[in-house]
Amino acid sequence: MAYFTIFASRNDIKDIGGLVHEVFADGFKVTGGAPGEKEMTVHPKGWFKNNKITIRVASEDTDPDYFANNIPGMMGFYDRIPFTDEDLKRRVMIQISVINTMLAIETEKEYGKDDLERFIKLAAKVDGIGFIPDGTLLDRDGRVIVYPDGSSDAADFSPRACTRKIRGEDRTTPEGAERKQRSLAYLKEKQVPYVEHLPELPPLSELKVRSRGEIARRAAALLIVIQYACDVAQEGDLAESKAFVTGLLDRFGVKDALTEAEKDLLEQAEPEYQDAVNLVWQYEAYWALLWALGVVDSLDFPDHPCESKAAIEAVSSCSGFEEFLERTALRRAEDMLDEADKIYRLHWACVNDRIRGREPAAGLNESVVMERRRALFWMIGYRDEAWDDISMDT
Repeated sequence: MAYFTIFASRNDIKDIGGLVHEVFADGFKVTGGAPGEKEMTVHPKGWFKNNKITIRVASEDTDPDYFANNIPGMMGFYDRIPFTDEDLKRRVMIQISVINTMLAIETEKEYGKDDLERFIKLAAKVDGIGFIPDGTLLDRDGRVIVYPDGSSDAADFSPRACTRKIRGEDRTTPEGAERKQRSLAYLKEKQVPYVEHLPELPPLSELKVRSRGEIARRAAALLIVIQYACDVAQEGDLAESKAFVTGLLDRFGVKDALTEAEKDLLEQAEPEYQDAVNLVWQYEAYWALLWALGVVDSLDFPDHPCESKAAIEAVSSCSGFEEFLERTALRRAEDMLDEADKIYRLHWACVNDRIRGREPAAGLNESVVMERRRALFWMIGYRDEAWDDISMDT
């Protein structure tokens, strides 16, 4: 068997069957390719031509697990290649980050020059790039974007992304447009770069904002489990820490508000250091929860960590959950959605600067931004995603 893979960024895959038929129209018989079919076979015509070609099509819609599991690995692979041109590396990484379509081509025998030319023609038809198993990437014209040793024949390569990957769902509402413009005015004031095409968040009527009790329970549970994560990260006495934290969870009655990842950390005999560090950073998410509950007056510009002592005392000074809940007053859902929209656009600025190898604009702290986004998106019920599964796409 021999392999060649085409990766692309496309709004849909409905036309790919037709494109395969076009490329292999002369001298081949193509089976399959109707809309919705994920596999095609291509048989050369003629008595002495028997190298069957199988083409399997996948997208983020049809095979989400494949892309979730393999694209990060692909980015890691090319990040390790010693590119002779760092700017080309940046462009390649951008291209990989927006891939959402794959055509996996398999031939029964080694394919020759003519076959390769057809595969590249197909890559051009779907506006994709070619991948050879040794790691070589080809552009839509067949030039080498990068060899495994980091050299290139196509230093002018430009990444291509479909509107779906850039804009998300291309939808607007009067409420969403007005909120977006307020956020952009805020970014301009803070001298943070932005893009107009980043989509609006849904209107409030389409969201399921969480209740004061639900947010308060999440806040109390999160703060308590963070204390255990701190002890893990600092190599403290875990047996003593676990007993203390478990006692607090019982006293506040919020054990059922822990996420699966948090429960797993508490149950591990030897917790992973990085898991603990990641959880400690959620002080910033906890701070946003306190803001929504009216305990924190305002959410400062996210260029610095929150005041951890004040964060701890918000709950630790209470005898139990009911006392903590009585001290809270839920902010307006509109205010939460406004903050979510702002943090979404600030996150784009962080990612954009990181990809370009620049310092974050206006001193933004991306870890603070991400954790605030986690809490805000969870509170507004965006896509009804669980706390551990909040999407960080930009």
